Amino acid sequence: MGLDQLKSFLQKMQSEPTLKAQVLAASTADDVAQIALKLGFEFSGDELLRFSGKKVGKVTVRKNDVPGEYN
Repeated sequence: MGLDQLKSFLQKMQSEPTLKAQVLAASTADDVAQIALKLGFEFSGDELLRFSGKKVGKVTVRKNDVPGEYN
């Protein structure tokens, strides 16, 4: 269920520049998931991270490795 919601959210993001800017400004995958939840899309930050490297339309999900981040 979360994967379908994630794909739908990414498709919506492609057509809404304001939403895209919010997502790009988010600090974590969980922050992106919270933005999506407010719009009715339900998936976890972990699901988003596992989707890294995959593409939906014109959007490719990429995990940003932040220096000093603990794994």
